[in-house]
Amino acid sequence: MARKIGSRYTANQILGRGSAGTVWLGEGPEGPVAIKLLREDLASDQELVGRFVQERTALLGLEHPHVVSVRDMVVDGNDLALVMDLVRGTDLRTRLERERRLSPEAAVAIVADVADGLAAAHAAGVVHRDVKPENILLDMQGPLGPGGAHPALLTDFGVAKLIDSPRRTRATKIIGTPDYLAPEIVEGLPPRAAVDIYALATVLYELLAGFTPFGGGHPGAVLRRHVTESVVPLPGIPDELWQLIVQCLAKGPASRLRASELAARLRELLPMLAGMPPLEVDEPDTDPARENGEEAPEEAAAPVADRSRRRGAVPLVPGAQPDSNRDTHTSMRVPAPDELAGGALGTARAPRTPGAPRPGSARHRTAARRRRITLSVAGVVLVAAVGAGAWWASSGDEGTAPAQDPKHSAPSSP
Repeated sequence: MARKIGSRYTANQILGRGSAGTVWLGEGPEGPVAIKLLREDLASDQELVGRFVQERTALLGLEHPHVVSVRDMVVDGNDLALVMDLVRGTDLRTRLERERRLSPEAAVAIVADVADGLAAAHAAGVVHRDVKPENILLDMQGPLGPGGAHPALLTDFGVAKLIDSPRRTRATKIIGTPDYLAPEIVEGLPPRAAVDIYALATVLYELLAGFTPFGGGHPGAVLRRHVTESVVPLPGIPDELWQLIVQCLAKGPASRLRASELAARLRELLPMLAGMPPLEVDEPDTDPARENGEEAPEEAAAPVADRSRRRGAVPLVPGAQPDSNRDTHTSMRVPAPDELAGGALGTARAPRTPGAPRPGSARHRTAARRRRITLSVAGVVLVAAVGAGAWWASSGDEGTAPAQDPKHSAPSSP
């Protein structure tokens, strides 16, 4: 059913739903547009409306071939909407779910496009803050690039920043998508351009491997891994590409490349990736119950496909209904330093010998208990053995002196 958005636009058909709002196929004075209509409870927040107006100039001025441009911003009664260019295609998440993983050439071509878009945004002082496959659109009407990749455009600029108002988050909340959050955000630092580079490198890893480097399980465990763990190598890709991924996933923001540098380096690698098939990589266990070495009944009963699909699926707005677009935003408190460090109850996947229990897990606690029992029993046996030896020595033939050790015999008198 069509509805008016402000005085200039008409929303005709729902294209998709997300935790922040609904995307409509619409019509404006200059033709078809995409209209992102924010949720009514967000539109009624006067502070958010004020921020919406403040961001108008920055978002309307962002023009680039690999960015979905915002044409207009509408504030009308209970309607709060972004009017954007209409891209005829699909999002990267849909393609990834269909193909599981892409060829290295196609993955690098797509990420290079997005890096170009980010470079333009960062030069204009705009940080995206929520780079992920759901926010990368593939233009099916555009020319095919390396590896058969369609042109990629980054969308939803400004949405995370608009919703992340000081009153909503103060300094104790995290707004974002767990699998793609940079360590500095987890630690409570303000997001700079480097957080987009970290998220985009995570997307590249996911396109190659079929899973994110630190995802799986409870969002809190995912956040901890971003801070404490090193990225696991991917076999079968050129070392130059792997080193680029590692650099952009560095824990320290200053160690990462700038967006323009990343785009240029990726395009330099395209010739050596031509013709390479998708990687054959084993996906890690994503059962959150195994994070603590235990089996959660609600997860144990769920099909494996459902478990992986729910990874980090925490809505940005409380009460948001899940849909086909994977609501993976989260809003949660910043973990304390001791929680980020893991510890007795931590779930950080620290390097360990294959088959050895993870520190802090139920298996680890059971193994430690068994070691204590074994040491206690060994101590009792040792004490008993020493006592038995002393009893045996004292119960020898009376009047018979024990033989002396020649090395410790007293010197003879002259």
